[in-house]
Amino acid sequence: MTDVRVTHIGGPTTLIEVDGWRLLTDPTFDPPGRRYSFGWGTSSRKTSGPALAVADLPPVDAVLLTHDHHGDNLDTAGRALLPTADVVLTTPAGARRLGGNARGLAPWTTTRLEAPGRKTIDVTATPARHGPPLSRPVTGQVTGFALRWEGQRHGVLWISGDTVLHDGVRHVARRLDVGTALLHMGGVRFPLTGPVRYTMTAAQAVELCRLLAPRTAFPVHYEGWHHFRENREAIERRLASAPADIRDRFRWLPAGTGVDVTV
Repeated sequence: MTDVRVTHIGGPTTLIEVDGWRLLTDPTFDPPGRRYSFGWGTSSRKTSGPALAVADLPPVDAVLLTHDHHGDNLDTAGRALLPTADVVLTTPAGARRLGGNARGLAPWTTTRLEAPGRKTIDVTATPARHGPPLSRPVTGQVTGFALRWEGQRHGVLWISGDTVLHDGVRHVARRLDVGTALLHMGGVRFPLTGPVRYTMTAAQAVELCRLLAPRTAFPVHYEGWHHFRENREAIERRLASAPADIRDRFRWLPAGTGVDVTV
């Protein structure tokens, strides 16, 4: 049994500390106020900044980058941080764009993080689809990550990445024993494309947790930008009507404060 410390910095950005490893997800450290283009006529303005600055971080061993081409998952300050990590794990297309220390992982491929005196962490890329069917040529490659190491008793730690609920994510539930899940939520949509959603809604997250049955589910990436349509209040309203055995699995991460999780 291993204790992991998870610190939610803001948006999709979390610091995961386990057995001496420091893993950073989707680094976003720009201040609020700027508008970012997401391509194909869509854009959004950042409305809140990170709970921690880059200067507040300890040295980072690896960056788990679900995708590099949207400013709410990798912004200017986050991009500048990438060369300071030993490795950046991301999509194959993202690794080609970033070069340097970036390593691309196709869905269901695994790489290892190894260092003397530390547990070896197996990192497996998991399927993600950042929108409706046939949207991948527009929204680009996105990945989730499953983290496994010796001594886990409650299943892998899984980061969903920006994704809707689709067959690839359902396959995660069939293939992996997930103990702790960081779920990218927010029900993103844009005026240009009407009701189409690009990330999980609360209803989808409830259904996914019914399939996954994780010990703990942490919502992340659900506010701080104009393009999110379901903030914490909206998510809590949906959870209130969910079965208790699903509702009780959800926990909220305080901004900037580490939370210890037993995995």
